[in-house]
Amino acid sequence: MKEAKAPSPSLTRQYSIETDRVSKDFIEFLKTYHKAGHDVYKQCKVFLETIHHKKESNIDELSEFTQDFYQNTADKLQMYWKVPPNKVEEAMDQIEKFIMTRLYKHVFCPETTDDEKKDLTVQKRIRALHWVTPQMLCVPVNEDIPEVSDMVVKAITDIIEMDSKRIPRDKLACITGCSKQIFNAIRITKNEPASADDFLPTLIYIVLKANPPRLQSNIQYITRFCNPSRLMTGEDGYYFTNLCCAIAFIEKLDAQSLNLSEEEFSRYMSGQASPKKQDTDIWDADTCPGVKQMHRNLDLLSQLSERQERIVTGAKKLEKDLIDWTEEVTREVQDIVEKYPLHIKANSQALASIDSENVEDDRLPPPLQPQVYAG
Repeated sequence: MKEAKAPSPSLTRQYSIETDRVSKDFIEFLKTYHKAGHDVYKQCKVFLETIHHKKESNIDELSEFTQDFYQNTADKLQMYWKVPPNKVEEAMDQIEKFIMTRLYKHVFCPETTDDEKKDLTVQKRIRALHWVTPQMLCVPVNEDIPEVSDMVVKAITDIIEMDSKRIPRDKLACITGCSKQIFNAIRITKNEPASADDFLPTLIYIVLKANPPRLQSNIQYITRFCNPSRLMTGEDGYYFTNLCCAIAFIEKLDAQSLNLSEEEFSRYMSGQASPKKQDTDIWDADTCPGVKQMHRNLDLLSQLSERQERIVTGAKKLEKDLIDWTEEVTREVQDIVEKYPLHIKANSQALASIDSENVEDDRLPPPLQPQVYAG
């Protein structure tokens, strides 16, 4: 398993090049801080060496150690070196970039956690909710407007791109970029500023459409290793909190959340019915017949895909049941053989040879005598 998860040589080289570049940029940045910069660099090196010796520690312990380092460094810059608050914030961003570029592959989705399991659970859940429409979530976004449609695509791209970033601040920037695209899309659709009540349903819709990779791992990584001042204040913290709320809503989404009956919700979740198909049955009189047929074909393909998934799932379950049944029968037969062993007793009386002269013992009938008949 470790060999399977090992990064490729090209990816390792890419990380090494990026790490060297970040290190050079960090040193150049600290030169503007003079003695304070030298002290900060020394503290960062000590921190990385300590983390290296703590690699086997629990991820929560590493997170707490990192958060303490952030806090102590910020306090020292402001109180001991008398660095202005705005410069302290800038320095902390650079410190986070320097240390997390080096620690990323060790602390992102570590094997000691269940982050990967949560990722698969959320991803499977979002796939099962592919039928949810904007109308069900009361999303105030009209994708028929080209400009709004482009913003929705950009929002989806931003939230997906979050997984490609290595620094918590950069991941937060992707969330912020996605959120701003959502606000703009709502503003253009409604022709008025968007409200928080409009934003959260639209964010949930974007997450369902995007199904971002390793969503829970990214959330946990940001929570554990981001500079705490960014999560507690500012727009980054606000948008990150809303994303966490959106994920929690998706995990607990039920029929009542979408104003559906339990029967409708169950049918949609099982793939027996599709709300999109019902919506496409209503067309304007001047709608092109080709467009209608295209939508019907798309609905049919969607239903066939769902049926195929159910068949594959059933086949895998049947295969597992057959294997389990075979193993159970084999185990029962072995138990019976062990409980009631078969003993073959040897015959105490030796059998006489057919050619021997001991005819009486064999109890054979007398031989036939030839008889002559007169013709």
